[in-house]
Amino acid sequence: MAEERYTLEAEPRVIVGKKVKQLRRDGWTPAVIYSSKQEPLNIQLETRPLYRTLRKASTTHLIDVNVSGKKHTVLAREIQQHVTRGDLVHVDFLEVDMKANISAEVELVGIGEAPPETDGMGVVTLVTRSVTIECLPEDLISQIEVDLTKIQTPDDVITVADLVAPQGVTILAEPETIVASFTYERAALEEEEEEEEELYAPMADSVEVIGKGKKEEEFEE
Repeated sequence: MAEERYTLEAEPRVIVGKKVKQLRRDGWTPAVIYSSKQEPLNIQLETRPLYRTLRKASTTHLIDVNVSGKKHTVLAREIQQHVTRGDLVHVDFLEVDMKANISAEVELVGIGEAPPETDGMGVVTLVTRSVTIECLPEDLISQIEVDLTKIQTPDDVITVADLVAPQGVTILAEPETIVASFTYERAALEEEEEEEEELYAPMADSVEVIGKGKKEEEFEE
C-alpha cells in the first residue's frame, strides 16, 4: 500500500549563484528538479510550507511539485540545512517515472518483545538499521517492521530472509544478512557463569586420593 503523498507549489527561479541569499531572506528556498528526460529545472518554494512538508516526507515519500501549472512527481534526494541554525539552504528533487522501478533506503523498525528479553535475560539489538528496496514509485514505503518475537531463545537471530515486505516491494539486501540478535545483560551473564562454576566445581567429599607420598622413615638409610 502506497504511503501518503504530499503537494507543494513552486515558482520558476531565475536567481542563481550568491544572489540566492536574498531569496532566503525573503522567505524562499532555492531548489532544483532533476530528471532523466529534461534539463534540470531551477525553482523556488516558500520556506515554511516546504519545511513542514519535508519534515513529514523526508526522502522516502512522493511529493507533487506544481510549477507553472505542470505537476512534477518527485522525491527529495538532498536536503541542505544550515549547520547551526537548521535553516533550509537548498533542496535537490529527483523527478520519478511512475512506470519504472526505483530504489530507496528504508528504515527497519523493531516491534514486539522477544521472550528472552521479557524474562530479563538481556536485550534484542537491531544490527541492521536500514535496507535498500526496489519498487514502483506508487508502492514506495518509508520503513519495514521487524518482528522481534521471532527471537525465541538467546541463540536465535533475525535475518533479511525473515523480513516481510509489502506486495510489490523487493528487498535488495542479501537474505542471510543479520538484522537483529540477542545480547545478554552483564548481570545475567555473570549469574550464568556463576551457575556453571558451581556445576563443575568438585565437592570436597567426592575427591578421590589417587596416591600418597612415602612416609619420612621410608627414605631413611
